[in-house]
Amino acid sequence: QLQLVESGGGLLQAGGSLRLSCSASGVDFNRYTMAWFRQVPGKEREFVAAIGRTNNDTYYIDSVKGRFTISRDNVKSTVSLQMNSLKPEDTAAYYCASRRGFLLYTVSAQYEDWGQGTQVTVSS
Repeated sequence: QLQLVESGGGLLQAGGSLRLSCSASGVDFNRYTMAWFRQVPGKEREFVAAIGRTNNDTYYIDSVKGRFTISRDNVKSTVSLQMNSLKPEDTAAYYCASRRGFLLYTVSAQYEDWGQGTQVTVSS
């Protein structure tokens, strides 16, 4: 089990960039798949990106491909989401999630641990 804490959210204009970070505490971080989800009020939590064992093992939803990059640092037990060319429709609370193993699930129910979320607001 991991304890997850996100940081890096904020308010910015469309076209800007933001980097979210998730710090994990617990054992065996390098044995977990890590993911980012996002949620807006009144809607279900949406998968954004996931990363497996290495930074070459990643998966994104189509709407963020080419704009967002997920990466991990197994020494520091962190996972990051670099977000470029942000759009108003990217506005949401962003959550870090983890599950043991290296299958890249896109369904929130498959993830075991969650952070508290960090808000990203993109104005037009």
